[in-house]
Amino acid sequence: MSINKKGMPDACRFHVGDAVSVLDSWCDDCVDLTVTSPPYENLRDYNGYSFDAAKMIQAIYRVTKEGGVCVWVVGDKINGGRSLVSFDHAYHARNAGFVVHDVMIYQKKNTPFMRANAYTNCYEFMFVFTKGKPKTFNALKVPTVRHGWERSVSNKGPDAVNRKRPVELKKEKVRTNIWQYAVGLGGSTSDRVAFQHPAVFPEKLAEDHILSWTEAGDLVLDPMCGSGTTCKMAKVHGRRWIGVDVSEEYVEIARQRLPDDTLLSAVL
Repeated sequence: MSINKKGMPDACRFHVGDAVSVLDSWCDDCVDLTVTSPPYENLRDYNGYSFDAAKMIQAIYRVTKEGGVCVWVVGDKINGGRSLVSFDHAYHARNAGFVVHDVMIYQKKNTPFMRANAYTNCYEFMFVFTKGKPKTFNALKVPTVRHGWERSVSNKGPDAVNRKRPVELKKEKVRTNIWQYAVGLGGSTSDRVAFQHPAVFPEKLAEDHILSWTEAGDLVLDPMCGSGTTCKMAKVHGRRWIGVDVSEEYVEIARQRLPDDTLLSAVL
């Protein structure tokens, strides 16, 4: 690596290595946003890699700027009952110093996994952890069904007389904290190479959080970058980015999704 101990990390590059060790070489308060999904519950084979959630979250907290955000996408094992490991991660975040700013839902539009004795599971949590008050929030909006000027439905005064008045219905409203995305090829991404990784989350999910919590030029981190979705969308939107993964194979997948003659990589 081309940085000194506890120095500013070089942006727009991948690092192969254990993320906790990689982040330990960085200075405090240097990352604006982390968007990541840990290999929780051993639900998939990540080349035999396992991780310590508490240590990972502590490392992310230290390098996060005041007002910075960490989006932690996680689910639970459901066979035999809910494990609630996702909430263990949220408690680790609080213990590290993060504020649990929001508990959002990532709803999968086309989940194929049916259950014999319960309703089909179609979501994961998107915990939004913040280091203090978020310094940036660009609210994403959706069109309203009705807009323009209408007579109010009710405007009763103390005398119980309903004096209807004109009110303006806005063309847009702020989205809810349940976000729906299609998954699979053409949903999560059109990059076929990405599916050599066992768990690809949607490009639009990463994009929406990047647009919500950062401005152009901010530094976006994914310490378990897998197929590189967060890094790709950060690059698309003019953010600086850093991806870390313990698997050289996965980093190579990510590199193929960010073709660029200036792209760098570092191996620990």
